[in-house]
Amino acid sequence: MSEFINNSTNKIKSLLAFSMGMINGEDGKILMEKHKQAIESITPYDMIAMEDKQIEMGVTTPEIKKNIGKVLNVFGKYLQQYKWDKPEKGTFLYYLMQENRALENYLSTTTQLIKKINKEKPNTPEYIEAYNNLKLNISKLNKFNIHYIKKENILFPYLEKSWKDYKPLMVMWSLHDDIRKKLKIIEKLFNYENSNLKKINSELGDLFFLMRGMIFKEDNIIFPIATETTKTEEWEEMHKQSFEVGFAFIEAPIKSEEKKKEISHNKKSMKNANEENILNQILSSEFLENSVIDLGTGKLKIEQIILLLNTLPVDITFVDENDKVRFFSKPKDRFFPRSIAIIGRTVQNCHPPESVHIVEGIIKSFKSGEKDFEHFWIQMKGKFIFIQYYALRNEKGEYKGVLEVSQDITDIKKLSGEKRLVNL
Repeated sequence: MSEFINNSTNKIKSLLAFSMGMINGEDGKILMEKHKQAIESITPYDMIAMEDKQIEMGVTTPEIKKNIGKVLNVFGKYLQQYKWDKPEKGTFLYYLMQENRALENYLSTTTQLIKKINKEKPNTPEYIEAYNNLKLNISKLNKFNIHYIKKENILFPYLEKSWKDYKPLMVMWSLHDDIRKKLKIIEKLFNYENSNLKKINSELGDLFFLMRGMIFKEDNIIFPIATETTKTEEWEEMHKQSFEVGFAFIEAPIKSEEKKKEISHNKKSMKNANEENILNQILSSEFLENSVIDLGTGKLKIEQIILLLNTLPVDITFVDENDKVRFFSKPKDRFFPRSIAIIGRTVQNCHPPESVHIVEGIIKSFKSGEKDFEHFWIQMKGKFIFIQYYALRNEKGEYKGVLEVSQDITDIKKLSGEKRLVNL
């Protein structure tokens, strides 16, 4: 039997059979006994491979999410036994794990407030104080979204490059969205005058279950594999990019130290003096100022093009004909998170499972020639966002990609009458 378990393929089949049995409502005890040796020898790699197989079989994201808790209740203690080297201080993954520790402490503190509210009599000063403190604590939980954004836009793109079985990352992204939605529901409950404490308790229980479950998945599945499959220089790149997004529930590290580290690494990695000279020339302001590109309707310096694109009051993202993200602008006020890690990433992987079909539908209609334009508008954080998609075609009419243009039109919608230059 040990020979069977040592066979990775057969072990995955056994774990898959167990998980599918749980999904189909079979007797858990019988399943655990039947697949005992596979379960007790499970590794983070096995967990990812098993879930990837489920997705290949057509098991939907909602089905996986609905049953993942039951499966991890069985796999959990064995996954925790996996030995791996924890990240060193000052690295991207180190700070992600520090954020998890800070979140655990925050959830524990918030749990004490919940217990206090449930002990106090309604409308007493003690109850009102605890209620308001709890409301404030829940509101602050939104700041932890920074952690999830860094995973989606920085960590995941790197893992997709090195993991064969990366599709479970999209399930995790969907769980991030579940946490975001649950937070919105709870905040609305707190804003109702006649909020039902029983309902708040129930929703908070679901939220904490999701957030603590996410911590477990990261610490015992994603992070161990990431540590063993990602290069040192990639971790350094991720850490550098994380400063643009920020840090959740922890003090931001000193960026200058990272710059010194990066300079040292670049010097070591240069093959020869010529390469270093070329790099310095490319990055020099003189190169940017003097290099000119003929755009047909004018000749602009590279520096001017960069300034022009980043000064436009819109977010621009370009996806090429192979569905790869090739460019995004960096306007002063960005409302959709972006990181250079997404450059070269398949655009489908830049969206959670629940919305990826919309993206695929737009691209399909552009490629077929059915459409050249599509647009949407959403309300987000008090802003009215207008999102437009344009098919890019060359002179022969061949599809060359899609341009996404997003703009905050909150103030534009309020305009009326006219304002002429003479009125300035």
